[in-house]
Amino acid sequence: MAEITAAAVKELREKSGAGMMDCKKALTENGGDMEAAIDWLRTKGLATAAKKSSRTAAEGLVGVAVQGTRGAAVEVNSETDFVAKNEQFQEFVRSVTTLALTAGDDVAKLAEAGYPGGGTVAEKLTSNIATIGENQALRRAKVVEVSKGTVVAYVHNAAAPGLGKIGVLVALEGDAPVAEMEAVGKQIAMHIAAAFPQALTEDGLDPVVVERERAIAAEKAAESGKPAEIIEKMVQGAVAKFRKENALLSQVFVIDNKTPIAQVVANAAKAAGGSITLKDYVRFQLGEGIEKEVSDFAAEVAAAAGA
Repeated sequence: MAEITAAAVKELREKSGAGMMDCKKALTENGGDMEAAIDWLRTKGLATAAKKSSRTAAEGLVGVAVQGTRGAAVEVNSETDFVAKNEQFQEFVRSVTTLALTAGDDVAKLAEAGYPGGGTVAEKLTSNIATIGENQALRRAKVVEVSKGTVVAYVHNAAAPGLGKIGVLVALEGDAPVAEMEAVGKQIAMHIAAAFPQALTEDGLDPVVVERERAIAAEKAAESGKPAEIIEKMVQGAVAKFRKENALLSQVFVIDNKTPIAQVVANAAKAAGGSITLKDYVRFQLGEGIEKEVSDFAAEVAAAAGA
Protein backbone atom coordinates (compact mmCIF):
# COMPACT_ATOMS: atom_id res chain seq x y z
CA MET A 1 0.00 0.00 0.00
CA ALA A 2 1.29 3.44 -0.97
CA GLU A 3 2.39 5.71 1.86
CA ILE A 4 0.00 8.65 2.28
CA THR A 5 2.07 11.69 3.18
CA ALA A 6 0.85 14.83 4.94
CA ALA A 7 1.91 16.83 1.87
CA ALA A 8 -0.34 14.70 -0.37
CA VAL A 9 -3.29 15.12 1.99
CA LYS A 10 -2.71 18.88 2.09
CA GLU A 11 -2.53 19.07 -1.73
CA LEU A 12 -5.77 17.10 -2.11
CA ARG A 13 -7.49 19.29 0.46
CA GLU A 14 -6.47 22.44 -1.43
CA LYS A 15 -7.65 21.00 -4.75
CA SER A 16 -10.94 19.55 -3.54
CA GLY A 17 -12.00 21.66 -0.58
CA ALA A 18 -12.79 18.44 1.32
CA GLY A 19 -11.93 17.80 4.96
CA MET A 20 -8.54 16.51 6.06
CA MET A 21 -9.75 13.07 7.15
CA ASP A 22 -11.86 12.65 4.02
CA CYS A 23 -8.81 13.50 1.90
CA LYS A 24 -6.68 10.96 3.73
CA LYS A 25 -9.34 8.29 3.27
CA ALA A 26 -9.70 9.14 -0.42
CA LEU A 27 -5.97 8.77 -0.99
CA THR A 28 -5.86 5.54 1.00
CA GLU A 29 -8.78 4.06 -0.95
CA ASN A 30 -7.09 4.95 -4.25
CA GLY A 31 -3.52 3.97 -3.53
CA GLY A 32 -2.29 7.55 -3.36
CA ASP A 33 -3.51 8.43 -6.88
CA MET A 34 -4.41 12.15 -6.71
CA GLU A 35 -6.80 12.27 -9.69
CA ALA A 36 -8.60 9.08 -8.62
CA ALA A 37 -8.89 10.45 -5.08
CA ILE A 38 -10.53 13.64 -6.38
CA ASP A 39 -13.04 11.59 -8.38
CA TRP A 40 -13.70 9.42 -5.31
CA LEU A 41 -14.44 12.50 -3.20
CA ARG A 42 -16.77 13.86 -5.87
CA THR A 43 -18.73 10.61 -6.13
CA LYS A 44 -19.23 10.81 -2.37
CA GLY A 45 -20.40 14.41 -2.65
CA LEU A 46 -17.42 15.60 -0.62
CA ALA A 47 -15.80 17.80 -3.24
CA THR A 48 -16.87 20.15 -6.00
CA ALA A 49 -15.76 19.80 -9.61
CA ALA A 50 -12.59 21.75 -8.89
CA LYS A 51 -10.77 23.26 -11.86
CA LYS A 52 -7.56 21.58 -10.81
CA SER A 53 -5.32 23.00 -13.48
CA SER A 54 -6.21 26.55 -12.49
CA ARG A 55 -4.88 25.78 -8.99
CA THR A 56 -1.61 24.25 -10.06
CA ALA A 57 1.44 26.37 -9.26
CA ALA A 58 4.52 26.90 -11.43
CA GLU A 59 6.67 29.96 -11.95
CA GLY A 60 7.55 32.14 -14.92
CA LEU A 61 5.42 34.39 -17.09
CA VAL A 62 2.70 34.36 -19.72
CA GLY A 63 3.09 36.95 -22.46
CA VAL A 64 0.45 38.27 -24.87
CA ALA A 65 0.87 40.50 -27.92
CA VAL A 66 -1.36 41.75 -30.74
CA GLN A 67 -0.39 43.06 -34.15
CA GLY A 68 -3.22 44.07 -36.45
CA THR A 69 -5.72 41.22 -36.61
CA ARG A 70 -3.32 38.61 -35.18
CA GLY A 71 -2.53 37.82 -31.56
CA ALA A 72 -0.08 35.52 -29.79
CA ALA A 73 0.22 34.09 -26.28
CA VAL A 74 3.36 32.41 -24.96
CA GLU A 75 4.27 30.73 -21.66
CA VAL A 76 7.86 30.56 -20.43
CA ASN A 77 8.51 28.74 -17.18
CA SER A 78 11.19 29.26 -14.53
CA GLU A 79 12.01 27.59 -11.24
CA THR A 80 11.17 30.51 -8.93
CA ASP A 81 9.04 33.62 -8.91
CA PHE A 82 12.18 35.72 -8.47
CA VAL A 83 13.11 35.08 -12.09
CA ALA A 84 9.69 36.27 -13.26
CA LYS A 85 10.58 39.67 -11.78
CA ASN A 86 13.96 39.70 -13.54
CA GLU A 87 14.12 42.34 -16.29
CA GLN A 88 16.22 40.08 -18.53
CA PHE A 89 13.67 37.27 -18.24
CA GLN A 90 10.76 39.64 -18.85
CA GLU A 91 12.41 41.02 -21.98
CA PHE A 92 12.94 37.48 -23.26
CA VAL A 93 9.27 36.55 -22.78
CA ARG A 94 8.17 39.82 -24.39
CA SER A 95 10.45 39.28 -27.40
CA VAL A 96 9.44 35.64 -27.90
CA THR A 97 5.75 36.58 -27.74
CA THR A 98 6.30 39.19 -30.45
CA LEU A 99 8.22 36.65 -32.56
CA ALA A 100 5.34 34.19 -32.25
CA LEU A 101 3.13 36.63 -34.16
CA THR A 102 5.09 35.75 -37.30
CA ALA A 103 6.76 32.43 -36.41
CA GLY A 104 3.49 30.79 -35.31
CA ASP A 105 2.64 28.61 -32.33
CA ASP A 106 4.74 25.53 -33.07
CA VAL A 107 7.13 25.65 -30.10
CA ALA A 108 9.89 23.77 -31.93
CA LYS A 109 9.81 26.21 -34.84
CA LEU A 110 9.55 29.17 -32.48
CA ALA A 111 12.68 27.98 -30.67
CA GLU A 112 14.51 27.94 -34.01
CA ALA A 113 13.40 31.48 -34.93
CA GLY A 114 16.00 34.24 -35.05
CA TYR A 115 16.24 36.23 -31.84
CA PRO A 116 16.76 40.03 -31.96
CA GLY A 117 20.46 40.78 -31.65
CA GLY A 118 21.62 37.44 -33.03
CA GLY A 119 21.28 33.70 -32.55
CA THR A 120 18.03 31.79 -32.11
CA VAL A 121 15.37 31.80 -29.42
CA ALA A 122 16.74 28.49 -28.12
CA GLU A 123 20.28 29.86 -27.95
CA LYS A 124 19.10 32.98 -26.13
CA LEU A 125 17.21 30.81 -23.66
CA THR A 126 20.34 28.74 -23.02
CA SER A 127 22.30 31.94 -22.46
CA ASN A 128 19.69 33.22 -20.02
CA ILE A 129 19.84 29.97 -18.05
CA ALA A 130 23.60 30.39 -17.73
CA THR A 131 23.53 34.06 -16.73
CA ILE A 132 20.43 34.00 -14.50
CA GLY A 133 21.46 30.69 -12.94
CA GLU A 134 18.08 29.00 -13.04
CA ASN A 135 16.43 26.53 -15.38
CA GLN A 136 13.87 27.98 -17.81
CA ALA A 137 11.70 26.51 -20.56
CA LEU A 138 9.63 27.73 -23.48
CA ARG A 139 6.53 25.66 -22.78
CA ARG A 140 3.79 26.62 -25.24
CA ALA A 141 2.47 29.22 -27.66
CA LYS A 142 -0.82 29.91 -29.38
CA VAL A 143 -1.69 32.28 -32.22
CA VAL A 144 -5.20 33.44 -33.20
CA GLU A 145 -6.25 35.71 -36.05
CA VAL A 146 -9.25 37.06 -37.92
CA SER A 147 -9.61 38.19 -41.51
CA LYS A 148 -11.60 41.26 -40.50
CA GLY A 149 -12.18 42.49 -36.98
CA THR A 150 -9.85 42.59 -34.00
CA VAL A 151 -7.95 40.51 -31.47
CA VAL A 152 -8.08 41.77 -27.88
CA ALA A 153 -5.37 40.93 -25.35
CA TYR A 154 -5.79 40.99 -21.58
CA VAL A 155 -3.45 40.14 -18.72
CA HIS A 156 -4.82 39.54 -15.25
CA ASN A 157 -2.66 41.03 -12.48
CA ALA A 158 0.05 42.08 -14.92
CA ALA A 159 3.66 41.92 -13.71
CA ALA A 160 4.63 44.24 -16.58
CA PRO A 161 2.87 45.43 -19.77
CA GLY A 162 1.74 42.31 -21.64
CA LEU A 163 3.16 39.94 -19.02
CA GLY A 164 1.57 38.16 -16.09
CA LYS A 165 0.26 34.87 -14.72
CA ILE A 166 -2.97 34.73 -16.75
CA GLY A 167 -3.01 35.90 -20.37
CA VAL A 168 -6.12 35.99 -22.55
CA LEU A 169 -6.72 36.63 -26.26
CA VAL A 170 -10.18 37.13 -27.75
CA ALA A 171 -10.57 36.94 -31.55
CA LEU A 172 -13.61 38.82 -32.83
CA GLU A 173 -14.54 38.60 -36.52
CA GLY A 174 -16.87 41.12 -38.12
CA ASP A 175 -17.47 44.52 -39.69
CA ALA A 176 -18.63 46.39 -36.58
CA PRO A 177 -16.55 49.44 -35.58
CA VAL A 178 -13.26 48.28 -34.04
CA ALA A 179 -13.72 50.47 -30.95
CA GLU A 180 -17.00 48.72 -30.10
CA MET A 181 -15.48 45.31 -30.77
CA GLU A 182 -12.52 46.07 -28.53
CA ALA A 183 -14.84 47.20 -25.73
CA VAL A 184 -16.87 43.97 -25.68
CA GLY A 185 -13.69 41.97 -26.32
CA LYS A 186 -12.11 43.37 -23.17
CA GLN A 187 -15.14 42.41 -21.10
CA ILE A 188 -15.19 38.89 -22.55
CA ALA A 189 -11.44 38.55 -21.93
CA MET A 190 -11.98 39.44 -18.26
CA HIS A 191 -14.78 36.87 -18.12
CA ILE A 192 -12.50 34.21 -19.63
CA ALA A 193 -9.79 34.95 -17.08
CA ALA A 194 -12.28 34.47 -14.25
CA ALA A 195 -14.55 31.68 -15.60
CA PHE A 196 -11.91 29.40 -17.14
CA PRO A 197 -13.89 27.94 -20.09
CA GLN A 198 -12.51 24.68 -21.47
CA ALA A 199 -13.70 25.19 -25.06
CA LEU A 200 -15.42 27.76 -27.27
CA THR A 201 -18.52 25.59 -27.82
CA GLU A 202 -20.03 22.55 -26.12
CA ASP A 203 -19.08 20.39 -29.12
CA GLY A 204 -15.47 21.50 -28.65
CA LEU A 205 -15.16 20.04 -25.14
CA ASP A 206 -12.72 17.16 -24.74
CA PRO A 207 -14.81 13.93 -25.06
CA VAL A 208 -12.59 12.23 -22.48
CA VAL A 209 -13.34 14.94 -19.93
CA VAL A 210 -17.08 14.79 -20.68
CA GLU A 211 -17.12 11.01 -20.27
CA ARG A 212 -15.28 11.35 -16.98
CA GLU A 213 -18.00 13.70 -15.75
CA ARG A 214 -20.64 11.25 -16.99
CA ALA A 215 -19.03 8.40 -15.04
CA ILE A 216 -18.89 10.48 -11.86
CA ALA A 217 -22.51 11.58 -12.30
CA ALA A 218 -23.61 7.98 -12.93
CA GLU A 219 -21.94 6.71 -9.76
CA LYS A 220 -23.45 9.51 -7.67
CA ALA A 221 -26.90 8.96 -9.16
CA ALA A 222 -26.71 5.19 -8.60
CA GLU A 223 -26.29 5.79 -4.88
CA SER A 224 -29.67 7.57 -4.78
CA GLY A 225 -31.52 4.26 -5.11
CA LYS A 226 -33.94 5.74 -7.65
CA PRO A 227 -35.33 3.82 -10.66
CA ALA A 228 -33.04 3.34 -13.67
CA GLU A 229 -34.98 5.77 -15.90
CA ILE A 230 -34.74 8.49 -13.23
CA ILE A 231 -31.01 7.82 -12.78
CA GLU A 232 -30.48 8.18 -16.55
CA LYS A 233 -32.25 11.56 -16.52
CA MET A 234 -30.12 12.66 -13.54
CA VAL A 235 -26.94 11.71 -15.41
CA GLN A 236 -28.05 13.46 -18.59
CA GLY A 237 -28.89 16.57 -16.60
CA ALA A 238 -25.54 16.59 -14.83
CA VAL A 239 -23.62 16.20 -18.10
CA ALA A 240 -25.67 18.90 -19.80
CA LYS A 241 -24.96 21.25 -16.90
CA PHE A 242 -21.22 20.50 -17.11
CA ARG A 243 -21.14 21.15 -20.86
CA LYS A 244 -23.03 24.41 -20.51
CA GLU A 245 -20.85 25.68 -17.66
CA ASN A 246 -17.56 24.88 -19.38
CA ALA A 247 -18.16 26.08 -22.96
CA LEU A 248 -17.45 29.79 -23.38
CA LEU A 249 -20.42 30.70 -25.56
CA SER A 250 -22.93 29.11 -23.16
CA GLN A 251 -21.31 30.35 -19.95
CA VAL A 252 -23.14 33.03 -17.99
CA PHE A 253 -21.39 36.40 -18.18
CA VAL A 254 -19.61 36.99 -14.84
CA ILE A 255 -20.25 40.74 -15.01
CA ASP A 256 -24.07 40.52 -14.88
CA ASN A 257 -24.41 36.84 -13.81
CA LYS A 258 -27.35 36.19 -16.14
CA THR A 259 -26.52 36.65 -19.83
CA PRO A 260 -24.91 33.85 -21.89
CA ILE A 261 -21.71 34.98 -23.63
CA ALA A 262 -23.25 34.23 -27.04
CA GLN A 263 -25.99 36.73 -26.23
CA VAL A 264 -23.45 39.28 -24.95
CA VAL A 265 -21.78 39.16 -28.37
CA ALA A 266 -25.12 39.40 -30.19
CA ASN A 267 -26.18 42.38 -28.07
CA ALA A 268 -22.89 44.15 -28.76
CA ALA A 269 -23.25 43.57 -32.51
CA LYS A 270 -26.79 44.98 -32.49
CA ALA A 271 -25.73 48.04 -30.50
CA ALA A 272 -22.73 48.63 -32.81
CA GLY A 273 -24.80 48.26 -35.96
CA GLY A 274 -22.56 45.61 -37.49
CA SER A 275 -21.58 41.97 -37.31
CA ILE A 276 -19.47 40.48 -34.50
CA THR A 277 -18.58 36.80 -34.17
CA LEU A 278 -16.52 35.34 -31.35
CA LYS A 279 -14.25 33.20 -33.52
CA ASP A 280 -11.66 31.96 -31.05
CA TYR A 281 -9.96 32.60 -27.73
CA VAL A 282 -6.85 31.68 -25.76
CA ARG A 283 -6.49 31.44 -22.00
CA PHE A 284 -3.02 30.64 -20.69
CA GLN A 285 -2.62 30.36 -16.95
CA LEU A 286 0.90 29.99 -15.68
CA GLY A 287 1.69 26.41 -14.78
CA GLU A 288 -1.71 24.87 -15.49
CA GLY A 289 -1.32 21.14 -15.90
CA ILE A 290 2.17 21.09 -14.38
CA GLU A 291 2.60 19.04 -11.25
CA LYS A 292 4.98 21.07 -9.13
CA GLU A 293 7.29 19.07 -6.91
CA VAL A 294 6.53 19.50 -3.22
CA SER A 295 9.64 19.60 -1.08
CA ASP A 296 10.09 19.59 2.69
CA PHE A 297 12.51 22.50 3.16
CA ALA A 298 13.07 21.78 6.85
CA ALA A 299 13.96 18.15 6.08
CA GLU A 300 16.33 19.26 3.34
CA VAL A 301 18.12 21.64 5.73
CA ALA A 302 18.35 18.93 8.41
CA ALA A 303 19.71 16.45 5.89
CA ALA A 304 22.26 18.96 4.69
CA ALA A 305 23.32 19.69 8.26
CA GLY A 306 23.66 15.98 8.95
CA ALA A 307 25.79 15.58 5.83
